[in-house]
Amino acid sequence: MTDRHKYPRTFHLPGSPGLASDDKIARDLDALQGTQVVVTEKMDGENTTLYADGYHARSLDSGYHPSRSHLAALHGQIAHLIRPGHRICGENLFARHAVAYDALPAFFMGFSVWDDSNTCLGWDDTLAELDRLGLPPVPELWRGPFTPDMPDRIAQSIDTDRQEGFVIRSAAAFPYADFQRHVVKWVRAGHVRTDTHWRKGPLIANTLKRGNGDD
Repeated sequence: MTDRHKYPRTFHLPGSPGLASDDKIARDLDALQGTQVVVTEKMDGENTTLYADGYHARSLDSGYHPSRSHLAALHGQIAHLIRPGHRICGENLFARHAVAYDALPAFFMGFSVWDDSNTCLGWDDTLAELDRLGLPPVPELWRGPFTPDMPDRIAQSIDTDRQEGFVIRSAAAFPYADFQRHVVKWVRAGHVRTDTHWRKGPLIANTLKRGNGDD
């Protein structure tokens, strides 16, 4: 069995409006300063990891939930294509959480690929690997050098009625142990708008863009 790894916790940028009492703030942004970074939309789904020999939600011992049923079919289609020792991380967007999506390209969208040395591939290699597997990536919002004012500029472009927030990651590869120095997030204020966790309430499905399996 391929070694299982829980997706690391992503720290908030200073000033992230959605910071909760149990969240952590990224105090050290030195690894990003002046480097090439990629900003992607933070999709409102369930963090999920696919391996050649299985898959799980963020918790390594995640059990059954009907919102994960489609993953069995997806995994069956692509498992033989996932390289030995590699894992594909992304968002399971089948169930509606706080943001409703009505034109998704797929119910699983990738955001990182890890190789057999537990290194997160650079963004260009990530896109190439996702394309090889037939998996769409999360939307890319911006790419360029990290500067102190860049997060605020991106935040001003976010539609907080339709977008949860954004993630900034190094465009280059980095090891698992350095994750918190290379990946940070910004989340909209009041993102969790209900006291009922989505897994305990009625399952409401998001929908796909027409022509992507919904007609």
